[in-house]
Amino acid sequence: MLTDRIEGKWIDAFAEVIERCGVKKDDVAAILSETQSRQLNVHLAELALLRLGARPFHIVVPTPRNPHSVPIRSTGASVAIGGLAPVVSALGQAGFIVDCTIEGPMHAPETPAILKAGARILYISNEHPEALERMRPDDRLEKQVRAAAKMLRGSKHMKVTSAAGTDLDVDMEGASTVGIWGWTDKPGTLAHWPGGIVVSFPKSGTVNGTLVLDRGDVNLTFKRYLETPIRLTLEKDYITDIIGEGADAEMMRRYLAAWGDREAYAVSHVGWGMNPGARYEALTMYDQRDTNGTELRAVPGNFLFSTGANEFAGRYTAGHFDIPVMNTTISLDNTVVIRDGVLQDIFG
Repeated sequence: MLTDRIEGKWIDAFAEVIERCGVKKDDVAAILSETQSRQLNVHLAELALLRLGARPFHIVVPTPRNPHSVPIRSTGASVAIGGLAPVVSALGQAGFIVDCTIEGPMHAPETPAILKAGARILYISNEHPEALERMRPDDRLEKQVRAAAKMLRGSKHMKVTSAAGTDLDVDMEGASTVGIWGWTDKPGTLAHWPGGIVVSFPKSGTVNGTLVLDRGDVNLTFKRYLETPIRLTLEKDYITDIIGEGADAEMMRRYLAAWGDREAYAVSHVGWGMNPGARYEALTMYDQRDTNGTELRAVPGNFLFSTGANEFAGRYTAGHFDIPVMNTTISLDNTVVIRDGVLQDIFG
């Protein structure tokens, strides 16, 4: 267990990232948190903003009751604001927001209105700052993520294969793509730290084939390295069959079924990690309460496969899996971007 105390080096790291977001002296900044937020990160955000000469204020909301029969983890769809109009208004007027909610604002229902008001949001993933400190963003990572996102936006077809048996086809026509390098200085945009991830949200009915989750792949909802293979069959975005023995496959079957919602079986996004500072073995180094798994999402060369909400395909659900799949080969049209789990040197 790491000690939850303020460290000067962590204030430095937070200030470095926030400064990259264009925060200057006397800028107004909101810190959004909930009662179950990691208070260490909330305090570090405040101290970093003060160090930069900004004028921070806090909005703290009660962590709401979970209305579902199963635990919710790593959805990217915080429900902390709960539609409170005064909170949305205050955040929109702040200009810059440090989001320290547990699940984050990526798919939160209030986020579009906040961004439309011109605010920019930095979501600090619910990690212990010891991990955040190691993955401070840099200019080269931004350049590479931008290049990868541009390639994804211009592609028509994604092919994912592996020696384990994966053979997955994704029609990329009309997919919405997001590249995250760890900060944002543009009004009306959102980033999360750690960064180094590029993902696309395919349109409805565009994902088909077989995805084999092999030993050593990672189920981040369960914060667990897989010990036995799982074979998923996907037809027009939806998982139609889950074949596998042992606890990994059984937990996946039970968790998906528990939602009683067909949309929980659908594809949310596809993409890959690009952060050279992200470590595959990091999940073994932290207690479960000390990690949200964003580092694993950013490991270079992983195929980041996700189930659950995809607003671009008109699908909404609280059920969610993020699964970094190792050792795949990913091709965009005729270009191999990842070969046997190794990110190719084509993004500058």
